[in-house]
Amino acid sequence: MTNKIILEIRAGVGGDEAGLFAGDLARMYQRYCQNKGWVFQITDSNDMGNGGFKFLAARIQGNGCYDALKLESGVHRVQRVPATERQGRVHTSTATVAVLPEVDPKEVVISDNDILVTFSRAGGPGGQNVNKVETAVRITHKPSGMIVSSRSERSQHANREVAMAALRAKLFDIQQQKEFSQLSGDRRELIGTADRSEKIRTYNFPDDRITDHRFGVKVHEIETVLNGDLDKVLNKIAKKQMENKG
Repeated sequence: MTNKIILEIRAGVGGDEAGLFAGDLARMYQRYCQNKGWVFQITDSNDMGNGGFKFLAARIQGNGCYDALKLESGVHRVQRVPATERQGRVHTSTATVAVLPEVDPKEVVISDNDILVTFSRAGGPGGQNVNKVETAVRITHKPSGMIVSSRSERSQHANREVAMAALRAKLFDIQQQKEFSQLSGDRRELIGTADRSEKIRTYNFPDDRITDHRFGVKVHEIETVLNGDLDKVLNKIAKKQMENKG
């Protein structure tokens, strides 16, 4: 059981509304973690300034957090009337969620020669100034071109550790997806999907309905779920999984 995970949320299709939806999802997961007594720490973000995010990364720590959230990875879709829509038309927007388990440094060994580390002054999530020294860390993984960063901690060393944990998680995930793609169709069906582009859930505001497309699960009270009661969805998914296994 993994008790430390990396959560990443990216705005998808839909412009500003997609960013606002990404912000809604981020707050949903944050409140869910608070309800569970888990630590939710935003490590990096691209804040739109209106409550939305183009990108947000967080580190979650707590007993059972990976088992609880591992099925959240994929494309989340929202159907609602945006606050900026004057004619009352329903728009469809998306955001992508990735839940990655942190892995032991021994499992994913990264050579110092393969990374480029740069530092900058840290501005906190939301735009506030954290300090006036260069504590924010940005790491570029040369072989893959992958970039990770952290600016939540007050020291270069601590931010580097957070960024390296994120990099290891991403590289481990890539390896897992490669292995997944090499499995037979039947085996892939048993395990589930590793496809980050799969639409997994729709939040339909006009009908006050959340539909998880993988399991055929439907629940109502969208606002309650977005306020952190994600177990309304997750418990039904767990029940459906048990029924399928039975």
